Amino acid sequence: MSPSASPALQQQRRGFWLRTLHQWHWISSAVCLIGMLLFAVTGITLNHASKIEATPDVTNLTATMPAPVLASLGDRQEGNAPLPAAVAGWLEQELSVSIGKRQAEWSDLELYLSMPGPGADAWLSIDRETGAVEYERTNRGWVSYFNDLHKGRNAGPAWGWFLDIFAVACLVFCITGLFLLYLHGRQRRMTWPMVGLGLLVPLLIALLFIH
Repeated sequence: MSPSASPALQQQRRGFWLRTLHQWHWISSAVCLIGMLLFAVTGITLNHASKIEATPDVTNLTATMPAPVLASLGDRQEGNAPLPAAVAGWLEQELSVSIGKRQAEWSDLELYLSMPGPGADAWLSIDRETGAVEYERTNRGWVSYFNDLHKGRNAGPAWGWFLDIFAVACLVFCITGLFLLYLHGRQRRMTWPMVGLGLLVPLLIALLFIH
């Protein structure tokens, strides 16, 4: 604001910025509210992960692939490539396993497919000579599932986009909050001491207790 601006003009400008900041502040808070609750809770569960007991649930399935489906694998010898549609469709129908477009590891004797997900690990192998199929899935429970979502571990590109958008919403929420603190700081004397405390406490902990 210009020092020569009239008090009425200054008040008008202040009112404009207050309304604009309040609008962006509440919109961003509404967008990221549920996500912040999720990340706050999973921050606690991650911090105490070693104290939270979980019994993994392991599923093992076996099957034999029919010769026509096995033949659709072709003569590829090695490398990484998706499974043919006929093979992926048969696996989904026979074992209720969704393959999607995951890349399998091809060799002349076997195909190996790693299928990790949030809170779970899974793999599938196909013997190229006999058509023997083995599938194993280890489910570590809901706490592990949400912990992996917190870390973005094996959650796919859609969840990655959500994390980016959520982070931007949190930045808008924090930055507009900071400007609102600035505008209200004169009427609330403890504003900046509290902001400084929020910076000082984690800084001292990092410097003094993290080695």
